[in-house]
Amino acid sequence: MVENKMKINPDKSEAVSCTKGRVKEKIRYYFGEHLIPEASSFKYLGIIIRNNLNWADHVNYTLRKAWKALHFIMRILKKGNNHSKYYLIRH
Repeated sequence: MVENKMKINPDKSEAVSCTKGRVKEKIRYYFGEHLIPEASSFKYLGIIIRNNLNWADHVNYTLRKAWKALHFIMRILKKGNNHSKYYLIRH
């Protein structure tokens, strides 16, 4: 579907309603005649936002990335030669 010269694919879209309050009735989102499925979270500019505005998913995602980087560095320091260790420390 094209609106305002933008091509939007409703099959690749998801709706997220962010609120801290209780919702009595779920809101259904449509794009044209297509019902947009609801998701509990989305990633925007690298930040994971949940529909209840809880940051636990983003914190866990960031911790996993940090642990991966740390294990990569530890592997280089443990098994690498002096040149790779020097490069890692200096840069």
